[in-house]
Amino acid sequence: MPKIQAPTLALHRELRRQQLMGAAMELALAEGVESITVAAVAAKAGLARSSIYEYFASSADLVADLVIEELDYYTARLAEAVADATEPFLRIELWISESLRYVADGRHMLVKTLNTINTPEERKDEILMGHRRMMAPLHTALTATGIADIRVAAALLASVTDAASIRIDAGNAAELEIQSAVAFALAGLRALPRN
Repeated sequence: MPKIQAPTLALHRELRRQQLMGAAMELALAEGVESITVAAVAAKAGLARSSIYEYFASSADLVADLVIEELDYYTARLAEAVADATEPFLRIELWISESLRYVADGRHMLVKTLNTINTPEERKDEILMGHRRMMAPLHTALTATGIADIRVAAALLASVTDAASIRIDAGNAAELEIQSAVAFALAGLRALPRN
């Protein structure tokens, strides 16, 4: 019987789960998402291969957890960035800026590669809900501007941030790209018809 390395069994299980998630994350960052296999994660974590199945049904299930955890991290980062702003255009500016800083620090590449793995069907709704939570502060701010067609505004913003992301990934100066994207996006939003 393995020794419990925490005050409670529940805490031990959560620590072990986080150990496995950390090992999978290290593998993904160092060797690419294809390297996340049950055997590789077990070896990296220093555990028996069979112990992974106590926590995850498959390597795809483990990857789904990584995607959800990263979405939660990104959502918290965006929420913190806009937390003190009450004016909707300022909230939008801060949201765009922080989302592009996330691109600049390279973590978005992990989510991009993790999303290439075939996610178990039963986990897709969970990931979709995580994405919706991430977008909620932006949607709230767009609604507060009084813009008549929020869907058009959101689509245009997505285009601007996608273009800036590509330019940042290509090696252009991140802060200059962020400033340009924010200026362009805010000018465009202010020009849209209001209710």
